[in-house]
Amino acid sequence: MVERKVCTFCGNEIEPGTGRMYIKKDGAIYNFCTSKCFKNLVQLRRVPRRTTWTVYYAREKQVRMKGAPEQPQPAKARKLKKGEAEAAKAPDAEPKAEAPEAKVEAKPKDAKKAEKKPAAKRSEQPKKEPAKAKPAEDAKA
Repeated sequence: MVERKVCTFCGNEIEPGTGRMYIKKDGAIYNFCTSKCFKNLVQLRRVPRRTTWTVYYAREKQVRMKGAPEQPQPAKARKLKKGEAEAAKAPDAEPKAEAPEAKVEAKPKDAKKAEKKPAAKRSEQPKKEPAKAKPAEDAKA
């Protein structure tokens, strides 16, 4: 029975009688299923874990995703206001009811604009006098 080999770059099985074997000077043996894998590893010097179409990338991604939580985390608790914080500290005490006079009515946005002072008209603004140029005769003297 013929031994099946695995591609060094992509991780796919190599059919018997196909592929390429590359032996480095230091004795390392690389088996490639296609010229695409050979070029990516030997000529372009790409790392299989960072190349998206390889089996090694898929394995690395599974390891990364395993550490991440599968379900989304619950929303963060909102910050409590002073009155709410005190009520949360003392659950047996009832929250104080605010007096109706103390409540401030919300003003509509248009009312805020109306409260602003109207811009002064151009005719009301004091005019600046242009600086007078000195005659050339005075400059010589």
